[in-house]
Amino acid sequence: MVEATNLGFPRIGAGRELKKAVEATWKGRSSAEELETTAHDLRLRHWQLQKQAGLQSVPVNDFSLYDQVLDMACLLGCVPSRFGWDGEEIGTDLLFAMARGTDEVPALEMTKWFDTNYHYLVPEFERGQRFHIGSEKVFRELEEARTAGMVARPVLLGPLSFLSLGKLADAGLERPDVLAKLLPVYEEIFSRLAATGVDWVQVDEPFLALDLCEGGKAGYRRVYEHFAGLPRPKVLLATYFEGLRDHLDLACALPVEGLHLDLVRAPEQLEPALARAGEKTLSLGVVDGRNIWRNDLSASLALVERAVEVLGSYHVQVAPSCSLLHTPVDLEGESSLDPELKSWMAFAVQKLGELSLLARGATEGREAIAEELAASDEARERRENSPRTFDRAVRERMAGVTPEMMRRRSPFAERSPLQHERLQLPLYPTTTIGSFPQTADIRRARASYRKGEIDETAYREAMRAEIRAVVDFQEEIGLDVLVHGEPERNDMVEYFGEQLAGFAFTENGWVQSYGSRCVKPPVIYGDVSRPRPMTVEWATYAQEQTDRVMKGMLTGPVTILQWSFVRDDQPRMDTSRQIALAIRDEVADLERAGIRILQIDEAAFREGLPLRREDWDEYLRRAVENFRLASCPVADATQIHSHMCYSEFNDIIGSIAEMDADVISIETSRSRMELLDAFVEYAYPNEIGPGVYDIHSPRVPPREEIVSLLEKAREVLAERQIWVNPDCGLKTRGWAEVRPALENMVAAAGEMRAAAGVPA
Repeated sequence: MVEATNLGFPRIGAGRELKKAVEATWKGRSSAEELETTAHDLRLRHWQLQKQAGLQSVPVNDFSLYDQVLDMACLLGCVPSRFGWDGEEIGTDLLFAMARGTDEVPALEMTKWFDTNYHYLVPEFERGQRFHIGSEKVFRELEEARTAGMVARPVLLGPLSFLSLGKLADAGLERPDVLAKLLPVYEEIFSRLAATGVDWVQVDEPFLALDLCEGGKAGYRRVYEHFAGLPRPKVLLATYFEGLRDHLDLACALPVEGLHLDLVRAPEQLEPALARAGEKTLSLGVVDGRNIWRNDLSASLALVERAVEVLGSYHVQVAPSCSLLHTPVDLEGESSLDPELKSWMAFAVQKLGELSLLARGATEGREAIAEELAASDEARERRENSPRTFDRAVRERMAGVTPEMMRRRSPFAERSPLQHERLQLPLYPTTTIGSFPQTADIRRARASYRKGEIDETAYREAMRAEIRAVVDFQEEIGLDVLVHGEPERNDMVEYFGEQLAGFAFTENGWVQSYGSRCVKPPVIYGDVSRPRPMTVEWATYAQEQTDRVMKGMLTGPVTILQWSFVRDDQPRMDTSRQIALAIRDEVADLERAGIRILQIDEAAFREGLPLRREDWDEYLRRAVENFRLASCPVADATQIHSHMCYSEFNDIIGSIAEMDADVISIETSRSRMELLDAFVEYAYPNEIGPGVYDIHSPRVPPREEIVSLLEKAREVLAERQIWVNPDCGLKTRGWAEVRPALENMVAAAGEMRAAAGVPA
């Protein structure tokens, strides 16, 4: 029979129970034991959901209190020396210290998980590290699942992908040396799993689907040939987020028993894989693990049937394209969603049902699920023909875009003096990225307004009072360029989506972004346009409260695209262009209202980069065009900023320069300014705000540390180029941390000015 399986399930809980439990532990309101009780209950609930849906086995060790890559580092004993690990079992205190840092010790770096909005903690490899099993988590959870009556398949991040995700912390250290020390720990893990009777282990090697040099390919052959001769369970090697392409021969030749293919991203790889699979079991990723649209069961079943025809039913598994970590938990929790739109969607629980149906249809024949197939076909046809997805005016406007609309009137060298004359800012101008802490009072006012407990007048006054307080604070500490703090914004993407046509919203469609941070992505189902101004009222009100420069804050077209669930019935970059035209209208309105600096955040610019280099040029061309389309209606004296998060910039720095933002701010504090190297090597001509304050940690950076970071920047940049700002927005931080951190930042900028011989 064809088996229905899963690569991973959302860990946060339908009601974000994990988030609440973790944060209560951090705040000292509950114990580590209480947190583990919540985690245990969630695991059991999620395993039961999968079993009840008809899955023959469930993934184990896909659950995490913070991040699965951090968990793998703990399992392997990969703990940087600065954390003072004693070699004993790693508990939650050390786990969270590595994730969040302490007053004395900075956290691990954090960056994006491939091309998703999920963030992972970057493992650090040091000279002299001795790896050994540092966590019993996978073995405990395996026993939990078995006790609950489950057939369990442990999930491990494979050694070559773990190595590739990590960072060499010491000069002269080579990755092959690290790998040689990691492999004995993997061997011990496999041996222990085999000794407990585990049949299959899922080993995730997503890097196998990325660009590999000949040495990288040889590494996969060498490692898995080595594992083949050891006592171990059967290995399902899982690739996802991309097709194997030129690595398909390599993957099919590896001595493993099973191979998972992402057939959502790359359905074309099925036929060549069938020709090369031999005796391998193929896991077919036919249900989208990254989006919320209902599966086309007829089309997916055809792929599964083809595999069964070639391999036989016992060598075929049906699975999501990747872990369901990236989808919300359960569509049934959406009581307010438009019924027609809801009928087009499937969340994680519903996707489990789709997997079970496909496995049943492939095993028993199409007639066994004829009713479900007919319903799926009908839903797909209704969506394709719905007038809600098409807006003629939007399509005509897209067709009318010209190259002139994507160019500033003058080059940066001519714009810059005009901006400096108009803005009259000092050296090392200080600012923030946009948001200030979203306090309980702000959230309470927003919730009360949504529930109808307060009227619009009362809500607006509450938001205006917060804006006044934030402006006063910024003036008090001496920031140079102010922001209004964004109290009215629930999320930097959701807020705009709520005001754009073509978007829909869920009540409980939460997904994990990092740690306890969850986001609720909008759903883009139709053509996008801007019915009315979105931010002008708030920006102009804030500017009226101060004589200092006030930034208008917008989210860019690529970031809105990346951080939404995007329609899959047209090219993604066409949707991004529609968003760019909507943002362009907002930019023009803000400038007309007297806002002199406009920040258009493209935090996800690199996140959207295709995983294979051969696909980069088209994406980068379209992404740059869409940013410029959004940002270029302004006069030369109006300054355009953009912000980017967690990005390795070296290989796309030319495209960043082509965006032609007057100022770009980037995350650099955790990397100690390492990310700045790309801008230096390229001789980036515009201005840069290298982040000096890590907002993803509660730690308050001292003034001396910020000065040290700015001195590093001064070594490689002209002083007139350097802005001083945090790494990202301050929404998730508390005022008790924000106030001293920003005071230290302003003091550090003053010290730098004094050193330059100009007024502080």
